[in-house]
Amino acid sequence: MDCFNMKYYFTPFVLFYLMCTSCSSDLDKPRIAICGIWIESSTFSPAKTNIDAFTVRRGEENYQSYPFLAENTPLRNTAEWVPLLRARAIPGGIVTHDTYETLTQEILQLLEENGPFDGIFFDSHGAMSVENVDDPEGDLIERIREVVGNQVMISTSMDLHGNVSQRLAEYSDLITCYRMAPHEDALESKERAAQNLIDRLESGQGKPRYKAWVKVPILLPGEKTSTRVEPAKSLYAQIPELIETSGIIDAGIWMGYPWADEPRNHAVIMAVGDVQQEVGQVAHQLAKHMWEVRNEFEFVAPTTTLDDALQKAIKSDARPFFISDTGDNPTAGGAGDVTWTLNQLLKYPAFQNEIAPRVVYASIPGPHLIEKASQSKIGDSITGLVGALVDDRYAPPLELEGTLLAYKEGDAHAEIEIVIRVGHVDVIVTNRRKPYHYIKDFSDLNIDIASTGIVMVKIGYLVPELYNAQKGWLMALTPGGVDQDLKRLDYKRISRPMHPIDSFDEDPDFTPVFIPITE
Repeated sequence: MDCFNMKYYFTPFVLFYLMCTSCSSDLDKPRIAICGIWIESSTFSPAKTNIDAFTVRRGEENYQSYPFLAENTPLRNTAEWVPLLRARAIPGGIVTHDTYETLTQEILQLLEENGPFDGIFFDSHGAMSVENVDDPEGDLIERIREVVGNQVMISTSMDLHGNVSQRLAEYSDLITCYRMAPHEDALESKERAAQNLIDRLESGQGKPRYKAWVKVPILLPGEKTSTRVEPAKSLYAQIPELIETSGIIDAGIWMGYPWADEPRNHAVIMAVGDVQQEVGQVAHQLAKHMWEVRNEFEFVAPTTTLDDALQKAIKSDARPFFISDTGDNPTAGGAGDVTWTLNQLLKYPAFQNEIAPRVVYASIPGPHLIEKASQSKIGDSITGLVGALVDDRYAPPLELEGTLLAYKEGDAHAEIEIVIRVGHVDVIVTNRRKPYHYIKDFSDLNIDIASTGIVMVKIGYLVPELYNAQKGWLMALTPGGVDQDLKRLDYKRISRPMHPIDSFDEDPDFTPVFIPITE
């Protein structure tokens, strides 16, 4: 047979070989599913979270949430990622059982249909509360295990304000959380969770051999655990150095979520790795350190009553001066529609004076007033009710009458936003609740906060943009579903004793519990 004929005789086999060779790298890549449900839920709020509160991303649209997995990024190229479903909602009230089951069943079905998998990137907050379900994240990950089996490696990414039950720890092979509050390292932490998973799969090392879990009986609001200040700053700063040893993969400090009354709500330290002594030592050291500095945790900004905060803001030359309406913070789980603070603000005697500073209040839901605004034009006088549709425990719906300054449609959370001027106060009213964290949130409504006298926001600690913009700042201890004064909350189910609610006769035992490895 001559060379010409040989060439054509072998062509099908050569092509098949070349195809197999080109695919081999893809076939060798681990298959990793992405899924999770993300929300923190206050059980002290009368609000309930339904399915329409969640932004649900399915399939490849999930990549929008993970820039480190964008096309052709190193991490994206190291595995065959299979994004399934990730549901995320603004923090709020307890999630209805039907909502939880709807999302959970879809995740389980997608895992069943798209498997098998080598790993799962489980993206969770850790503070979801669900009707009639204790420890929803633990419940969800256990049910995931029932579908995918124990051989699949699960890497769990969490908010540091989440809760880590022993159940969640058992079914997670790798686990990590943010190390900054405010959470400027959120994406970095998620990337670390994904990279840890890839490293263990690619190296063939498999699951970590040891997971140490330590309960720390401390429960604090996030505004007392900011890493901008001590002692949280130093507490978290030591983690990178502690995990440099070869026996440790990762370690985390979970402060816990204080506005849910459940047994799992308390601080937890976890470390994972391959050398038992080192894993246990790191977990013990972090827990002991946290307990030793427990009395040093203070609010990240001065706190006071609303009346005192207003007095000081008016007298101050610092502009803009921020006041946090902390008790109804929607980003911590508050209903976001408590009218108590706004009612006090509008009645405050100093704002009846013509030379009083201009105030911006952000924000209050008011579908009734929004409807009136939709039928009006800028400059018209409008009247309508706002707030207290969900949480009317502290004040009833409030009637606002003023001039329409701005009208904007299309916001992902608020849907429709308006600004109504009532005396010296410009009130942002939304169709649905929305936190105002960024300068653009204000500038989109033609509000220049730099030239505003006082800015009141329904949040706790200020995120970086507003923190950098403020020239003065106080946190008002106002009422609501996420009251910063935890002693005013009627806890019935958390484990006791709990610092700082209770006193301790002796120090707790910080001997690590070694969680069994799922095999």
